[in-house]
Amino acid sequence: MDTNKSRLYWLDNLRWFTVILVLVYHVFYLFNNKGVLGGIGGFVADPKGQPQDVITYILYPWFMMLLFLVAGISAKYALDKHSNREFIASRTRKLLVPATIGLFVFQWMTGYFNIQIAGVSQGISDKISTIPSVARYLSCVFVGIGPLWFIQDLWIFSLLLVLIKKIDRNDKFWQWCGKINMAGIILLGVIVYLGQQTLLMEPKMALGEGLYNGYKPIVYFIPFLLGYFVFSHEKAQELTVKMHLPILVAAIVTGIVLVATTWGQDYSTPQYLRSILNNLYAWLMILAMLGCFKAWFDRTNSFATYMSRSSFGIYVVHYLVIVSLGYMMKVYTTLSPFAIYIILLITVLTISPLLYEILRHIPFVRWCVLGVKK
Repeated sequence: MDTNKSRLYWLDNLRWFTVILVLVYHVFYLFNNKGVLGGIGGFVADPKGQPQDVITYILYPWFMMLLFLVAGISAKYALDKHSNREFIASRTRKLLVPATIGLFVFQWMTGYFNIQIAGVSQGISDKISTIPSVARYLSCVFVGIGPLWFIQDLWIFSLLLVLIKKIDRNDKFWQWCGKINMAGIILLGVIVYLGQQTLLMEPKMALGEGLYNGYKPIVYFIPFLLGYFVFSHEKAQELTVKMHLPILVAAIVTGIVLVATTWGQDYSTPQYLRSILNNLYAWLMILAMLGCFKAWFDRTNSFATYMSRSSFGIYVVHYLVIVSLGYMMKVYTTLSPFAIYIILLITVLTISPLLYEILRHIPFVRWCVLGVKK
């Protein structure tokens, strides 16, 4: 495929749209009452009593895998135009710096509210006030990782990809993957399913097990590699376009069945994620999103251009907006749940871009928090 031609607008649009889904998901995730780790708790005690939690059931199985798959496609195009050294340097600045140095400069504030939320969900108010100052700050730094686990994973995957590229020096395996047909694309879902089987069944028994299930390295490395080796081929992309409507219908039907048969369960547990139905739905949705965006959204406008440029930065800063405002409204106001959701959705979709723009114009801070040189 000629990667020097005009930008693949559909891929840019798919990336920023999925980031928007992440923002929406986190609003509903924060108040889930299904026991998902990190939330502040729901508005009713009955785990089957919050219909708004359906948003989390619909999105969680597939949207982060889709982001990694899109990142794999982009990595192929980047490596076609840049040397391995340039690729690693760029990914280190853009991914590793915000996910390490940025924690000390900005994300510690997210950590502060994460600790407060943990105190509320565990019935321990003002838990952070009992910690000495230095330890308190370092605790906030560590807990402030939040959604940045995604870019930490992505940085490691990028390094591993360079090693793989050195082994496949002449792109022979990549070229072989380009011969895939539609049946092969559907069957790639089996690999995704096998990746989910690597999740540990008792994630809360030890910190290491919990971190492993949180970062899900094999689960997410698989779609990243599929993006690089398979879906960077125009043939594979066109195959998803050809079948995008049937796949979309199949994904919707499968998703309805999944939600109807598992409602009330903790959708983030290994038991849930390892099921055949969950993985079938996830893979069909990923293929449907690829095909639909290439078929319907391979164009741009001023808003899409801005979002294509800014979505990464918005992703980096958005969670502070959600946890700070969500915590304060839940704990210190008597607003109705409906009002809280509406206010938080509007706020995160407007303040996050504004916060990104402010940070982007502050020298040194923009490098620390956003990985931006200028």
